[in-house]
Amino acid sequence: MQQEVLLKKSFYNLRNIYLTVAISVAYLLLSVLLVGFKTDQLVLIFIFNTLFFISKGTRQFILGFSIYIVYWILFDYMKAFPNYLFNQVHIEDLYELERKMFGIHYHGLILTPNEYWKINSTAFLDVLTGLFYLMWVPVPLAFATYLFFKNKEQFVQFSLTFVWVNLLGFVVYYAFPAAPPWYVQEHGFEFIAKTAGNTAGLARFDHYFNITLFHGIYSKGSNVFAAMPSLHSSYPVIVVYYGLKNRLGKINIFFFTVMLGIWFSAVYTSHHYTLDVLAGLSCAILGIISFNYLMRNTGLKRLRKNLINAISH
Repeated sequence: MQQEVLLKKSFYNLRNIYLTVAISVAYLLLSVLLVGFKTDQLVLIFIFNTLFFISKGTRQFILGFSIYIVYWILFDYMKAFPNYLFNQVHIEDLYELERKMFGIHYHGLILTPNEYWKINSTAFLDVLTGLFYLMWVPVPLAFATYLFFKNKEQFVQFSLTFVWVNLLGFVVYYAFPAAPPWYVQEHGFEFIAKTAGNTAGLARFDHYFNITLFHGIYSKGSNVFAAMPSLHSSYPVIVVYYGLKNRLGKINIFFFTVMLGIWFSAVYTSHHYTLDVLAGLSCAILGIISFNYLMRNTGLKRLRKNLINAISH
C-alpha cells in the first residue's frame, strides 16, 4: 500500500506538473504571437495534458506521439513565415515543364494531366480520389499506433523517419516555392501573395455528398505555394517501406494501393503536378536512406534509444 502511494506521488510530482504547464503556456503564447489564437491550440493542450496525467500507459502513448505533435506545430507555424518571402515562386516554368514532360494530346491541344482530368472527371473518380486523399493522415497515424503497441523500436524509427522526411520537404518548400495546378487554373501565371487555399477538384467530392469537408480542411492551409514536393505523396511511401520491413503480408497490398491512389488523386484533383508527386517520392526515398545512415553513424542513435525508453518504462 505504501509503495503504491509513493508511485502515485512520483507520477503526479510537482516537477511534471510545472513542466507540462510551462510547455503548454509557452506553446499557447508563441502560437498567439505567430499565427494568432485558435481553439485547436486549446484542444491540443487539453489532449496532451489529459493523456499525460491519466495513467502510465496514456503518458507513454502521448510522449510517443509527441513527435507528430511537434511536426504539426512546425507545419502550423509556417503560416508566420511564408516561403514566397524568401524565394521567387515558380508558376509558369513549372506548368510548362509539366506540359512538356507529361502533356496529353487532346482535341489538338497539349494539356497537363491536371487539365485533362478536370475536363474528363467522373463522379466515380471524384468519390474514389476523395476517399484516397482522406487517407493521407489517418493511414500513417493508424500504422504508427499499431507499431506503438506491437514494436516500440519500429514505432520510434517510423515516427522519426516521418518527421525527417517532412523537414526535408520543408527545406524544398523554402528553396523552391511552387504554385499548385489549381492556382494556374484560377489565377493564371500572375503571382498573388496571400492567396487563400482552395479545395480544387476535391470540391466535387464535397458537392457530391453535399458537405464542406475538404473546404474546411483547405481553408486552414499553411501555404499555397508549397506544392513541391508533394508530402501527401511521401507519407504512403514511408508506410509501405515500414510495412514491408515489418513483414505485414497482405496488409502491404492495402498500403501499396493507398500509395498509388493518393498519387493519382493528387494529380486528378489538381492539387499537384506529376512532377510534385515524383518529387514527393524522391523526398521519401532520400529521407529513408539518409535517416538510416544517420541512425548508424551519428548521435541520433542515442536519441532513438532515449525515446524508446521514455515510452517503454
